Amino acid sequence: MNQSLALEIMLSGESVLLTGPAGAGKTFVLNQFIKLAKYEGKHVSVTATTGLAATHLGGTTIHSWSGMGIGDHIPQGFAEHIAKGRREIIEKTDVLIIDEISMLHDFRLDMIDEICRLVRKEPDVPFGGIQLIMSGDFFQLPPINRGDSRAGSFVVNSDVWRELDPTICYLEEQHRQDDEVLIDILNAIRAGDVRRNHAETLLARTEVHPDEDEQMTELHTVNVDVDKMNEAKLKLLDGDEVTYQQTTTGSDNYVENLQRSVLAPSMLRLKEGALVMAVKNSPERKYANGSIGTVVGFEPHTDYPIIEFKNGKEISMVPDTWELRDGDKKRASITQIPIRLAWAITVHKSQGMTLDAARIDLRKAFVEGMGYVALSRVKNVNNLYLTGINQMALKVSAEAMEIDENLRIKAAQAKKRFAHLEKVAEERAKAPEPKAKEGSGTWADKIEKMRETYPNAYRPWTDAQDDELKQYFQQGESVTQLSQRLGRHEGSITIRLQKHFGEDSVEI
Repeated sequence: MNQSLALEIMLSGESVLLTGPAGAGKTFVLNQFIKLAKYEGKHVSVTATTGLAATHLGGTTIHSWSGMGIGDHIPQGFAEHIAKGRREIIEKTDVLIIDEISMLHDFRLDMIDEICRLVRKEPDVPFGGIQLIMSGDFFQLPPINRGDSRAGSFVVNSDVWRELDPTICYLEEQHRQDDEVLIDILNAIRAGDVRRNHAETLLARTEVHPDEDEQMTELHTVNVDVDKMNEAKLKLLDGDEVTYQQTTTGSDNYVENLQRSVLAPSMLRLKEGALVMAVKNSPERKYANGSIGTVVGFEPHTDYPIIEFKNGKEISMVPDTWELRDGDKKRASITQIPIRLAWAITVHKSQGMTLDAARIDLRKAFVEGMGYVALSRVKNVNNLYLTGINQMALKVSAEAMEIDENLRIKAAQAKKRFAHLEKVAEERAKAPEPKAKEGSGTWADKIEKMRETYPNAYRPWTDAQDDELKQYFQQGESVTQLSQRLGRHEGSITIRLQKHFGEDSVEI
């Protein structure tokens, strides 16, 4: 099935499993659907099974959204004691999206269903009548069973899955890989049919090394290897270190929750020559989540890093914002330059990214699907450099293969059943995109607008400005007067004064 037909099936109101191999464009279709559904006035709750996956779509975790937390059962009287805000969000949700569905246990999908029926007082309808959109690939990371909690398996084994009987939209077009050799290897891993020629091709990539001056990201299976490499590489560079501290809004517990999901570090440390990776898609499509580049300089006055990406474009990277949303409510936000050091990252954190080239160490692969996730990050086998690989890296779950076979059959049936929507899809492709609502825009747009009033908004403080701030504050100028003098928002002035003179120096 192609992306446009899958989109029309979702827009028609069907509950859907959107699936397909890595690089098929699942996240792209989800983002298109979210935008169009919201434009139609629907209340869309965007969630994922992990905080990291949720940030790709601007949502929250399904555990938080539903109120089930980490519990293994719905407690007695749950619906009577649920918080008012949570109740309102569930009651008014028209569409619930759950991304990375492969990682959700079957019993947890049943718990979410039970919660929705109880809260919405619709006991006879799956999810209380909410349209459910699940997205994911069962060949990637599976649900994890821990010894001290209830064991479960893939969501297709849940009671509500059988009752809901979701329409299967299986994306088959390949939008990441452009190389038949690599596609053949990935398909062989998915089919559990890795042959000698596939293994030999991969082993041959352990003998090939990139040019010494070519910088690229290394994928490792464990965090300790990643942190060690990035720290060592940054120390080797000459020049001064430039740092960027993130800013946050929201209560501490929500910020901490969001922090675990944001790939940009709270304190970003850079030097000229550092290898970096974009960790968000550019709204203007100048770079993508996973694009690799090198710091070639810093903007005068702002010190924002100038990155030369692999495609040759030089971009001044400005702060961007990640939000933790609970339905329509914003719970927390983190603002930071959307890059991180990229000499190394973990396989887990690479999920969803497309890398121009990568050196991958799979000698410590410890779970089925890990090798598949890592190898599918690159577009071409010639951009893949292997440090080593073990047998586990070539394995996928036997149950996932069985599920996949069944999903393909159901997807073929759905394609026939919804053939009449192909014409609608063609017409939508020709039509102009709906205009964004007033007030939306990129972070760069918002900064530009803000600087019409506060010329120095979000620019780094210089020593001279700090001296001026302290001098005139001690002479009795108010926060408002200092804001006008220094061209900064009153909130920024207040925070800076509290830093220099203590929290009691200025009333908020």
